[in-house]
Order: sequence, then structure tokens, then C-alpha cells
Amino acid sequence: MIRQIPATFEDFRSRARKRLPRFLYDYYAGGSGREWTLTANAADWDHVKLRQSVLVDVDSIDTATTVAGEDLQMPLALAPIGLGGMSARRGELQALAESEAAGVPFTLSTVGICGLEELAGAASRPFWFQLYMIRDRDIVKAVVDRAWSVGCRTLVFTVDLPMPGPRHRDTRNGMAVPGTRAKLLKIAQVLSRPGWLWDVPLRGGPMCLGTMNPHVPAASDPDSFRKWIDTQFDPTVTWADVEWLRDYWKGKLLLKGVLDGDDAERAAAMGVDGIVVSNHGGRQLDGVSSTAMKLPEIVSAVGGRCEILVDGGIRGGIDIYRALALGASGVLIGRAWIWALAGGGRPGLERLLAGYREELRLAMALTGVTRIADIGPHCLDTGQRESSELQDSPQSHREHRG
Repeated sequence: MIRQIPATFEDFRSRARKRLPRFLYDYYAGGSGREWTLTANAADWDHVKLRQSVLVDVDSIDTATTVAGEDLQMPLALAPIGLGGMSARRGELQALAESEAAGVPFTLSTVGICGLEELAGAASRPFWFQLYMIRDRDIVKAVVDRAWSVGCRTLVFTVDLPMPGPRHRDTRNGMAVPGTRAKLLKIAQVLSRPGWLWDVPLRGGPMCLGTMNPHVPAASDPDSFRKWIDTQFDPTVTWADVEWLRDYWKGKLLLKGVLDGDDAERAAAMGVDGIVVSNHGGRQLDGVSSTAMKLPEIVSAVGGRCEILVDGGIRGGIDIYRALALGASGVLIGRAWIWALAGGGRPGLERLLAGYREELRLAMALTGVTRIADIGPHCLDTGQRESSELQDSPQSHREHRG
């Protein structure tokens, strides 16, 4: 039987679900609590209506732009994903290669499977590095120094994980749950996916947290990932740490996880280069607003003092356009690249990114703009629903996940 060619986020998600062990798929796909915010992230972008404009010369459309001082082929970056390298054989390495081919940045997670040096050995341009502030500041300094030494010039500091949110899917699947039953459950799920077992753990080892391996014993056992987070991630992090990091890091500094106008204003005043409007993909505090809802408030609070990026629920090029029209400089995608890589390998990720760019071009053509810089609030339909309607429970919409 000849299978259909995947074309959308959902197509790749469906393929990834059939390929990945259940605990790993749910780790990537799941959110915290009842997953209300996870659902709202995607659903609320659909309420941002575009203003169609016809009979404009759009023969020459340019999706290129500059974000964090880098020239990009479109205003998009691949977001950091913990354990992202388990989605496919040396997954972060494949994602880096395809991001470079597409002319967009890749962001390596502190807790990625592939390490800084492994990626640097394959990179032809600087990639971004994401930092979690852990309790041992000497380790933080060592990791940050390594990132700089291998050529990273943009540091993405995640600030919304003083402790992990309640992710019930992980508990059901035995992730970081002690005992024989949990271990047998995960073994059974792995054995049910022999293709993944052969390609990723057996042919794609070692399965460890590459960057943290020299510093943290748990890095040699990805199953201990959640336990390590519980004990090592630092709930005492404050704005003083942002100030210290701003002084210590000489490259671009982006704060990821800002969801409040006052916090955004304070970050801008401290001299960060950018803010990523994010609720951690709905994986932290369930019940907070979607990023689409909070983006205009944060853009207003910052007042152009630093760049604004946004993640959460970006499903295609039209969502990129919506984010730009609301004031963002660009977007980050996380689950999307995981699903594409898991469901279709590097060719799948190539197809996904090409689809995002083509959909962005189409949106530009049908709204009468030819440059990214021309996208703004005037490109939105003034008759769209009031923002209060965006706060309706996403249970009233078709559920979007991932």
C-alpha cells in the first residue's frame, strides 16, 4: 500500500505517533495539568484574522529577515527540545543540518541528546544554545563557556522552569516513576516500536545528555531526566541571575518564558536582546493564557527596546504571519520539528520547513505585502473577533495538540 505524502503538522504528528514509543511520544506531545493551555496555544491563533488585499503586484516576495543579528531565509527558528535527539537517530544533529539548509537557526537544549561539541563539529554557521539555570553555578559557567568556545553567539535563557509542571502523561507512562512496573511498561512500549529501537538507541547511541554528561551523573541515563530536573533545576533564580548572565555572556541574550507585560518591561530595561513569549508549550502552569493572547501586551510593554519572538501552537506559515502582524520579529517551533523528524526523517523536516515558508509567501501575496518588514497590524482584519473572545475555553474548539 502506497502511503499518502505528509503535508501538514498533523500529518507528521500522526506518523510520529506510530513510530515513537508511547512514553516518548507523550513526553513530546503532552502538557501540564488538564492541558487547557496546551490546547489554547494552537486554537487562539485561529482567531487572529488576516486582511486580504487584491490587485497588488506581488511578483517578487521576499521572506528573508534578520533576527538576533542573523540573516534568515524566514523569521523562524527551531526551538530547544529536551531529549530531542531521541526523536530520530542523532536527532538534534539532523535538525541542525536541515535548519542550516533552510537558512534558519537551530537551538540546542541544555538537555539535548547531542552535545555542544558534536553539533559544533558538523555546523557551518553558529547555532543557538538554550540554558537552564541549575543550582551549581560553576557548572552553569562551564557550560556557558563551552557554548561560546564552540561558536554559539545567541544564548536562550529559559526562565519559566523553577520546578517542572505536573505532566500526567509522563506519570501514566512510567517516566521518572520508580519500581519494576514502570520499567516493564517502558520496555514493552519500546519493544512495540522495533523500527525506532533499531534506528535510534541501537544505531544512534550513545543515549545520554551530551552537553551535561561531563557534569551530571544522571546525564548517562535519560530515564533519570525528570528526576534530575526535580533535584537540580533551581527555584531560587531571580532577576539578579538575569543581570549576572547579561554581564557574563558577551553574545545575544534572549529570555524565553516571559508571559507578562511587567516582566517583559523589566527584561528590556536590563538590556536583554530579545524576549521569547512562551508558556513552555503548555507544559508548565496550566491555565495561563496562550501566547497569541499575550503577545500584543508584551510588544506594547517593550516598546521596541528589544526583539520579540513567540512560540506555542505555530502550525504553519499563516501562524508565522499572524505573529508578525501582532508585533513579533519571528517565531520558534518545537513539536513541529520533532514530528517531522520522527515521522519523516530529515526529508520530512525539509518538507515541513519548505511548507511553512511557502504558506508564509502565500499569506504575504494575498495580503498584498512583499517584504517581512511590511507586515504589521494593518494586515489584520479590523472586523475580527474582539480579544475577549480569544479567552473562551479551548474546549469549545476542535482540540489541537503538539
